[in-house]
Amino acid sequence: MDSSKLLIALFVFQVFFPYHMSIQAAPENSDLFREYIGAEFNNVKFTDVPIDSNVEFHFILSFAIDYDSTSGSPSPTNGKFNVFWDSDNLSPSQVSSIKSTHSNVKVALSLGGDSVGDSYAYFDPSSVDSWVSNAVSSLTDIIQEYHLDGIDIDYEHFNANPDTFAECIGKLVKTLKNNGVISFASIAPFDDDDVQSHYKALWQSYGDLIDYVNFQFYAYDQGTTVSQFINYFNTQSSNYNGGKVLASFISDGSGGLTPENGFFTACSRLKSENKLHGIFVWSADDSKRNGFRYEKQSQALLAISH
Repeated sequence: MDSSKLLIALFVFQVFFPYHMSIQAAPENSDLFREYIGAEFNNVKFTDVPIDSNVEFHFILSFAIDYDSTSGSPSPTNGKFNVFWDSDNLSPSQVSSIKSTHSNVKVALSLGGDSVGDSYAYFDPSSVDSWVSNAVSSLTDIIQEYHLDGIDIDYEHFNANPDTFAECIGKLVKTLKNNGVISFASIAPFDDDDVQSHYKALWQSYGDLIDYVNFQFYAYDQGTTVSQFINYFNTQSSNYNGGKVLASFISDGSGGLTPENGFFTACSRLKSENKLHGIFVWSADDSKRNGFRYEKQSQALLAISH
């Protein structure tokens, strides 16, 4: 074969069998462990939580909310975020300290959450542009003050349609990343029609900017079995196609598949199929009561050669 034909043959081979195809297409396990902290004001500290040096560890401060924080009945502020987590115990200096002590730790903040005061916390923008402008400004201030690395989106109640939500959140994440303010972003949906319609719209338009899907598998019924959990996991992996969907449990045992009933069995099965992109827990505040035993077990599983 002369050299020109050889080059053509090589070119054809590369077109039909690109070198990186198998690498990109294969799902992969990860050693990522994430934990929400600070929503329940029970004096939990970063230093209370065991941190395995062989995992990537994200604390997620809960929550920053675009509501005013001073009045007895908080009201929406159109993207002007305030700190609603236990900032006495989870302060900027404590963030700096835990990150300097543990090089594998990053710290994020979560937006929204279920409630503020005694009421639901609504996503309630006046307009896309005004909300994004306010959110970029207020969150940049908080993120820089607290030395944070990323954000998580956990709105669960909406006074806006899915397209408006997608544009607001998508543009916020894009701007914060482009400005170098954050290095990662996640979303935290659960299996509810209204919730899913909003997050799937965001995923469709801006999924390439979302690094992790903290799917709230603990929002499924208490008593979920291992096989049900695997089915739920596969369903949500197709809903957020191409996303790193993390396995999750709630440490007060109130929903989903619990560690006592086979959560780690399910994770081991996902791991054997190269689908365990990480584990997250709601929350450190509740885990404090049981000595963080399942945080240790989660990290031990993730640390085994992934």
